[in-house]
Order: sequence, then structure tokens, then C-alpha cells
Amino acid sequence: MKTSAGAAERRLRIALLVDRFGNRFGGAEAYGVELMRVLGQRHDVSVVARDFDSDLPFPFLPVRFPGWLPSWMRVLYFAWKADRLTRGRYDIVHSHMNGWAGEIQVMHVTPVRYNRLTRVKPLKRALAWLSPRLATYLLLEKSRVRRAPARRVVAVSGLIMDQLHRSYGPRLPVEIIAPGVKLPAPESAAARAATRAQVGWDADTIGCLLVARNPLRKGLPALLDALALLPPRYRLLVVGADQATRDRVRAAGAVASRVSLVDPTPEVARYFAAADIYAHPTLNDSYAMAPLEAMSHGLPVVVSSPAYCGFAQYLSAGKDALILQDPRDGAQLAQALQRLGDEPELRAALSERGLAIARDQSWEAVAARYEALYQDVLAERG
Repeated sequence: MKTSAGAAERRLRIALLVDRFGNRFGGAEAYGVELMRVLGQRHDVSVVARDFDSDLPFPFLPVRFPGWLPSWMRVLYFAWKADRLTRGRYDIVHSHMNGWAGEIQVMHVTPVRYNRLTRVKPLKRALAWLSPRLATYLLLEKSRVRRAPARRVVAVSGLIMDQLHRSYGPRLPVEIIAPGVKLPAPESAAARAATRAQVGWDADTIGCLLVARNPLRKGLPALLDALALLPPRYRLLVVGADQATRDRVRAAGAVASRVSLVDPTPEVARYFAAADIYAHPTLNDSYAMAPLEAMSHGLPVVVSSPAYCGFAQYLSAGKDALILQDPRDGAQLAQALQRLGDEPELRAALSERGLAIARDQSWEAVAARYEALYQDVLAERG
């Protein structure tokens, strides 16, 4: 691949297509924010989105539609409107959305075709095309991955690339560009102690952390089961708690008194700094940015296996993190958490390895890879 020098020397006009632009909306959305934070230092970035909640001073081109429209019509309207707003106006259209607009198509989630056409019985496969909703999603996705000059498909993990190849054939060209991470400034001991006190932790507490937009899908039930098997000094903090999370914790019985909940917030660094262990027994993550961010804060990580979490493909079990073969198994999770609580040498070793992984995956390095793709696209376009 060409180097990014050409793209970096020329200031490009880049349009980012994304549903919602802001760190508080989730990991995939944070990917776009942090990538554009770096690229915006060298290029002119505009954001086409439904919502915008960021401190970045980019022009915002909103896509609005009536709330009563069904989801598939909103997606179709966004694709049409994004094309209208960007066609012929930008050097690069960088899309995180289903639709035909964009030279760079970034795939964050399991392909619709993989779920609907490759994992179901033939009759259900045929019936999928009778649903306007599914047919729209399938056609929009197909337009994203079509092979054409001056276009690139990017998967955020090897797991997503494998699913794309199963869905659209092994000859589909796919680049893998995993998310990056920003190394945080060190947190003072006083600030850490203050945050721990705020969430009800004392000096003897072993504080376990989960940061998620949807905690139920990211392993909260297993964490509650595990907590019930662990000594009382093990406590859990969930950042990103919605009403469903609060209801599930209340239903957990006595263990609920050892769980602290924080509403969704983009300001999560102080919670990482306050914790002792990061636990991410996710049931479905194409990559999972939160465990990588936890590593950047020096936390030892417990994470689901590659069958459930794309990030785990890049980790060695026992060397980089403790990896769960079955993230629904509370006993297995409790054993992993207790090992980290009881073995300071293991905790220190995983912390050191995690920091090394985080240093190798800076957003600056991710941005340079995209600039190389931009340069290739511009060269093919002529």
C-alpha cells in the first residue's frame, strides 16, 4: 500500500457519514469521533449525521426525518439524503452507514446478509426478500460492498472480515483497520480516591468495571451471577446504565447492594482510573473498544472469546488478558475475577501487556492508515 504522505500533504475535503456523532453514543460512534479528531488537524472534515454531540468544531449537516417513519425507511432516507448532500462536493466520502454514497465504507457490525441469508434455513432465506424492511437492509448493504474502482471496504476486526467473506465471497477485498485508543494522562491518587468514594468503594474494595451503551448485551447478567459467588469486597460499577439495567440489578436480590450505576456519559476516564479490574463478558461485539480503553488505563482485562468479541482475536489468553470461553457462565467469570484479585503478579503482568497493546494502537496510527486508503482512492480516480 502507498504511504499516507500524499494524502497528508494535500488538505482534503472529507465528509463523514454516521448515524450519530459523539462519544456518548457508543463504541462505533466513538471510532468516528476519535478518527476525525486526528484527521481534522490536517483536513477539512464535515459530518453528515442524525445527531451531533461533540466538542469538535466540524460543520454539521443534519439529516432529519419524521419520528413516525419505520426504521427501514429512515435508513433508506438517510442513504438518499447523504448522497444528495455529498455528491461532487468532497474529495473523500467516508461512510459508516448503509447506502451507496462513499468511497470508504467502514463495517462495524455483523453483516445483515450473514445473519439473514447465510445462517437460516432456505425457506426463511427466501421469505426475507418479501419483507420490505429486510429487503431494504440487504440491498443497501450490497451497494456498500460492491466492487468498483476508487472504493474500499474496511472491517473493524477480523471477525467482521470473516463474516463479510462468508456473506459476499472470499474474493471481496476487505481491509482491516481496528479502532485506536488515546493514552490518558495519569490520574492523581487523590482524584482516584475521590471517584472510588463517590461510587461507594473503600481502600479494601476490589472494584470491577463495565462500560457499555447496552450493559445487558455486554455481560451484566453474568457479572451479577459472578458477583454473588465472590467475597463481599468485590464490587461492580456499571457506566452506561439505562432503565433496563436498573431493573435487572434490582431483580438480582442481595447482590444489588454491591452494584453502583452511572448514567451514560462521555466522561468515562475517571471511572477507568478508579477501577481495579475491567470485565467485558460481551455476547456480541464486532471489536469492543472499551477493553482496549481499559488497557490504556493499565487495567487487567477479562473478556469474551473471539466467538463473541472481535478484539479477543488479537489477544493471547493468560498473557494479554483472561479470556472467557462462555461469557454467560457466571462461575467461570467469578473464577477469573478472583484470580485477578488474589494474584497481584498476574494483575501486574496483564496491566503491563495491556499498556503495550494500547501504545501500539494509537488513533494517530489508525488515521495514517486511512490517509493511505484515501490516497489510493484518489490515485485510482485520476
